[in-house]
Amino acid sequence: MDIAFKTTKLRKIFEAEKELIRVYGELRGKKLSRIMSFLRAASCLENVPSEKPFRRHELTSNRKRQFSVDITKNYRLIFEPYNNPLPIKEDGGLDLKKIDRIKIIEVEDYHGG
Repeated sequence: MDIAFKTTKLRKIFEAEKELIRVYGELRGKKLSRIMSFLRAASCLENVPSEKPFRRHELTSNRKRQFSVDITKNYRLIFEPYNNPLPIKEDGGLDLKKIDRIKIIEVEDYHGG
């Protein structure tokens, strides 16, 4: 997949595993590096597993149309489809087979703990 970033600062952090480790710590940094390699190699969002270890899942509420994958127990990599226009199925849902561009939004402990 093609991957963009919400900010230039975030892109620079994700450019090197060493920077990921500096910002997010060794465990999360190394796992983020592996996740990014997998996301880049995936041809579309449907190819990112919804089971562990990645557990890709669509978010709800104020994060509608955003997705996350697990980094650690509480930490998630948050991203959104970046295709323009968004590929929508007849039922109104996103067509994950056609989403081949994503934008990384943030790394967050959105469970607050």
